[in-house]
Amino acid sequence: MPALGDQVQYVRGVGPTVAALLAEKGILTSEDLLYHLPFRFEDRQNPVSLDELKPGETASVIGEVRGSALLRTRRMPLFELTLGQGRHALKCVWFNSPYLQGKFLAGQIVAVYGKVEPSRSTTNFKMIQPQFEILPDATADAETKMLEVGRITPVYESLGGSRLASRWQRRVIFNLLESMRGAVPECLPRTMLERLGFPDRETALREVHFPPEGTPLPQLQSFSTPAQRRLIFEEFFFLELGLELKRRRMKERAGIAFATNDKVREAIREVLPFHPTAAQKRALGEIVADMRAPNPMRRLLQGDVGSGKTIVAFQAMLVALENGYQAALMAPTEILATQHYLAARKLLERSSRKPRIVLLTGSLDDDRKRTNRGLINRGEANLIIGTHALIEEKVEFDRLGLVVVDEQHRFGVVQRFKLMKKPNQPEPDVLVMTATPIPRTLALSLYGDLDLSTLDELPPGRVPIVTRRVPGERAEEVWDFVRRQVAQGRQAYIVYPVIEGAKDDQPELDFSRDESAAARLAPPATVHKTKPKAKTTELFTALEREPAPGAKLGLKSAVEMHEKLRNGPLAGLRVGLLHGRLDADEKDVIMRRFQRGEIDVLVSTTVIEVGVDVANATVMVVEHAERFGLAQLHQLRGRVGRGAPKSYCILVTGDRVSDLGEERLNAMVETQDGFALAELDLRQRGPGEFFGTRQAGLPDFRVANLVRDRQLLELAKLEAARFVEGPDPTVTEAERAGVRSQLKQSWQRKYGLVEAG
Repeated sequence: MPALGDQVQYVRGVGPTVAALLAEKGILTSEDLLYHLPFRFEDRQNPVSLDELKPGETASVIGEVRGSALLRTRRMPLFELTLGQGRHALKCVWFNSPYLQGKFLAGQIVAVYGKVEPSRSTTNFKMIQPQFEILPDATADAETKMLEVGRITPVYESLGGSRLASRWQRRVIFNLLESMRGAVPECLPRTMLERLGFPDRETALREVHFPPEGTPLPQLQSFSTPAQRRLIFEEFFFLELGLELKRRRMKERAGIAFATNDKVREAIREVLPFHPTAAQKRALGEIVADMRAPNPMRRLLQGDVGSGKTIVAFQAMLVALENGYQAALMAPTEILATQHYLAARKLLERSSRKPRIVLLTGSLDDDRKRTNRGLINRGEANLIIGTHALIEEKVEFDRLGLVVVDEQHRFGVVQRFKLMKKPNQPEPDVLVMTATPIPRTLALSLYGDLDLSTLDELPPGRVPIVTRRVPGERAEEVWDFVRRQVAQGRQAYIVYPVIEGAKDDQPELDFSRDESAAARLAPPATVHKTKPKAKTTELFTALEREPAPGAKLGLKSAVEMHEKLRNGPLAGLRVGLLHGRLDADEKDVIMRRFQRGEIDVLVSTTVIEVGVDVANATVMVVEHAERFGLAQLHQLRGRVGRGAPKSYCILVTGDRVSDLGEERLNAMVETQDGFALAELDLRQRGPGEFFGTRQAGLPDFRVANLVRDRQLLELAKLEAARFVEGPDPTVTEAERAGVRSQLKQSWQRKYGLVEAG
């Protein structure tokens, strides 16, 4: 009898050749194939008849092919298919799809699924870009007919062209389930399933692939049937169980129990430059409580732009210093490391202890590096600030007590642990920080092994940044506004999505690539002209008038616009250029000149997204703002508003903005709450691209969806903690062994994280 762990090539209907194709999709075993679930369902037992269609609804329709044609237009080829039911007809249109010519024959029965729209042609309705499937004809065998029509039919993502499309998958998965009837091992305790109202594993797999008659289609489409919920919960449960075990094992290790007596509290008080916010006090209290414990701290400190994370981190480092230990802070860039170094010197010069602070970055000359490494090794350096240079083999700490990692998602998970494990050292406490507000669901899955502290309050005196969106044809008004700000002694950033005209090898476009590709295939109705939002502010009156008709704008680049601006609208101002292709020294020189006020306007790409504080910068102009993700836009906006003067963020848009782009831009104008923006960003882009690039260490879920299934993730976390607390007398040892076996497989094969169990 087949087993879940069998190689997929031995499944009936697969074989070695198809198995090689499936391996490219990560399907290696029978279990992998069974967990490749339908992404939607079609009601082929009660399909919608054409006379029942309503504009705006999404529907499954089964009809007979009445005709098809490939039409050539100036923009792109269009393929039209006409389906009929009696006297009624439906037109289906696909853009840029000449490959469909000859695919449909008169009299064939075809199922289509898509959004219904009114049609001005001879048919009453049409579907644009619908998904389709040609159904079996009268000569098909009984099994094919049973799986394809007269039932709620699963639809799968293709596993390799038309050969491995939905029809092939339905037959192979059905046969696999039949061959394993009564032999799918359970991996969750029976009492847990009963308590949560979930079916057993085999029933869940069977009903997810082939829903029983009467299953509500809306539940299936929203992945909320008991069978679907069970499989989603199962995947979350084993992730959270592994993370919970990691957390508990860490707390069992010997760490450093820091003292927090009056001497330590006085050392912290004497360096504080202002009265901390309630959020800062709460976060510091959570951090210090961890540091007092005799186990290593593993904590994530997240906060919005400008919420004061760095001062909290410096306070935590003072606790380590006052206890006679070293503290290290690692930043993702040299310029940010240098800023932290200068900030630490300024802050700690008030300290009566006068700790020795050293900087260690890759660009230091060899003699300086050797000197600083010697100071670190001998314990003469108390506070060490640097970049990746801190995790080089040559760096040996004397008594490392606390590690702070800034913007840690830019390092990747492996480096985070590498710094923790210096040889011949006790386990230091580790605090990781991020200025990217992370939605709770993402934090639970990506950072579930860390305790979480959140700064959700801005320090007093921070003036909200005025945010406006402006169509590109009114750019001259924007440049006039920039000139007025510079005339008042202020500075400005102007950010572009690309470095040069060509898009090759330009990571600034990572966010827009998929969306722009979709836009090229989309019909004109899916995009629209941008409209400025009417707002009132004394300095923006010129930006509030309705736009005059203007020429459509191409995609502008930083290099091109730097030249145009300094010789045109911003002539006479000191205009600098910064982008990712400059070497580290050039970037450093330019940013330092901007800091010192030697550059009035800095034209840049997103390399300044995480950068230095320039208190005098009051204007952030983002051109082609629709090309950027919400996290990028919010971080860019956070580059201004660092000082007392009122600051402005101007989002300049191209001539066409997608619906998702509209949602992003409107959200930027309406709120400065980074956590609300992060939730929208996660919903729009999905967890895999939340940080702008694929996040190393993010679990690759087969069934679950972090955006859709957040309640089940919370439930799984609670159940994982409950299971670990044990022992539960209602759970047998055989069930515990089954859980441990599944956990080990999950963490090693699917999640790509460290082994647990």
